[in-house]
Amino acid sequence: MRKLRIGIVFGGRSAEHEVSLVSAASVINALDKEKYEIVPIGISPEGRWLSSDNALKLLKEKTSIDNLPEHVILPDPRKKGLVPLNSSGENKSVDVLFPVLHGSFGEDGTVQGLFELADIPYVGAGVLGSAIGMDKVVQKELLRQARIPVTPSIWFLLHEFGKNQKRLVFLAEKSLRYPMFVKPANLGSSIGISKAHNRKELVSAIQLAAEYDRKILVEKAIENSREIECSVLGNDDPVASVPGEIIPSNEFYDYDAKYVDGKSTAVIPAKLKKATAKKVQQISVESFKVLDCAGMARADFLVTRKTNKIYLNEINTIPGFTSISMYPKLWEASGIPYAKLLDRLIELAIERHEAKKILKTTFSPKTNWYK
Repeated sequence: MRKLRIGIVFGGRSAEHEVSLVSAASVINALDKEKYEIVPIGISPEGRWLSSDNALKLLKEKTSIDNLPEHVILPDPRKKGLVPLNSSGENKSVDVLFPVLHGSFGEDGTVQGLFELADIPYVGAGVLGSAIGMDKVVQKELLRQARIPVTPSIWFLLHEFGKNQKRLVFLAEKSLRYPMFVKPANLGSSIGISKAHNRKELVSAIQLAAEYDRKILVEKAIENSREIECSVLGNDDPVASVPGEIIPSNEFYDYDAKYVDGKSTAVIPAKLKKATAKKVQQISVESFKVLDCAGMARADFLVTRKTNKIYLNEINTIPGFTSISMYPKLWEASGIPYAKLLDRLIELAIERHEAKKILKTTFSPKTNWYK
């Protein structure tokens, strides 16, 4: 049988560009070369698309790609792949796209919209699920409506803070109290996140978050809690992995603790009471469905040490795929090794695409009223 051509999309116009490159390297190395032909698709920090066997190397080394042939995906279902933009090269067809794009312009529904228009199966959540998964404010509102426990929070736009700084600071202090976490609403990898212990730190934290987003989220810090993560896999009938625990090297699981210092540790499976672990899995699957996720997602929780009270912190629709990332490690502990996990994600992408293909996209009115 012909090998499936898998387009691995990585890099991108995001503050999480470097994380994406490392995730992509892990995915490319782990894919079964007997089953798949890999088509690397790199996107530079400026948004330039590059499809070549050494695209990953070029982006990692920050080599100039200005004079290299550029291939892009067009929103044309007849093309089914990459089309040369600035050269006379040939089209490159792909059977499935595997976005390993973290953060803006990749995890937020934008590139998923392009894949939908191009009519190419792709791994992970669709446009709506991706957009909701990225926007922590909208995500929390939907989870609250579904009676899923989330951390108490407030949010505001940057221009509101500029006009009513004192009022918003007072509102945060009154409704949440210190310490608090301040986050850009649309970003991941803990970039732009700070923990504020007093008013001065709160204002500085808001200013930092505002460098990455116009929408700011302020959450109550759940003190004396454990960071628990759970992976979800599936489409309409998803399943949850065993939960795991992150023990961060810093005060919280920030960017350095995740990727740089190498001192954070993971306990898999997490040492939780059986009932607590089961509840974490239940909430993970329920949240996956509420937010219209597909393929994969990682649910991040805070669980209090004394009372085992569970708070869902957020859902990530394109979780990290590095060698130390929790999503694949949790599934490995649940009986699905890395390569088999990638196989399953590709199967789910094709399954979802086939299910959508039978839906009608045209309608024949009784009369030609529109002429």
